[in-house]
Amino acid sequence: MKTNLLENQSVQKIDIVKVKEGACFSYTDDISVEEPLEIRISYGPKEQRISKNISVTMRTPGHDAELAAGFLFTEGIISGDHQIRNIAHPQAECSRNRENIIEVELAEDYIPQLKSADRNFYTTSSCGVCGKGSIESIKTVSTFQNIEREQYTLLFDVLYQLSGNLQSFQNNFSATGGIHASGIFDFEGRLLALREDVGRHNALDKLIGHALATGQLPLKDKILVLSGRASFELIQKAAMAGISAVAAIGAPSSLAVDLAKEFDMTLLGFLRENRFNIYNESSFHKIINKE
Repeated sequence: MKTNLLENQSVQKIDIVKVKEGACFSYTDDISVEEPLEIRISYGPKEQRISKNISVTMRTPGHDAELAAGFLFTEGIISGDHQIRNIAHPQAECSRNRENIIEVELAEDYIPQLKSADRNFYTTSSCGVCGKGSIESIKTVSTFQNIEREQYTLLFDVLYQLSGNLQSFQNNFSATGGIHASGIFDFEGRLLALREDVGRHNALDKLIGHALATGQLPLKDKILVLSGRASFELIQKAAMAGISAVAAIGAPSSLAVDLAKEFDMTLLGFLRENRFNIYNESSFHKIINKE
């Protein structure tokens, strides 16, 4: 997968008036940049290429290629990196708009599955499910649903550390306080990759796009840590990437719990320094205090 992307800033400095204990004073603050990204695809034979707008999502600029690739993968439009020929901002657009448009050129011999695209996606940064016809329409079947998995042990002490480790690597959250993060950890608690975005689903799409581009899928022996709550769509995206364990700093939804059970996925919530809730324990995992 080749990429040709513009540099984007994810943090913007603005002058504000800060009020504290009845006093007002000038202050320069960091805020998270949020801009729309239109995802387009082109496919078909060289002489008969078809272009189609797939989605508009509000995102934090940066890692746009990974966001687009991850989105196409988790929605079942592509099943592998080999189906992507190139990802770039369009040259024909004016400079003001081109950084907010990403074009994914698919391989000439691949015809994408566009049942998802026909739903006319409009995704917001707060809710990735917005614009989709129904819950049933986003239950995409995972390529890795039936992969072989090994038995793993998850230790309390390792799980306790995950939320702090995630936050310690969240550079943009430290600056703005308004950024979500998704991080991939091994079962020893080591951070392998992290992506941030104002949209929690965007952060995860970027992370899965990174794993797709670097040949790491399926992530069957990894833990996904979410900086906020665990929604249905985040669990669906995790299942698409073959992730077997998800730990959220916030609460899961009822549909997220149902889907975790359907995919035999370990799901933890309210992850803190010394506590967490177990909403589902995979048959392949054993969560224990000490070995």
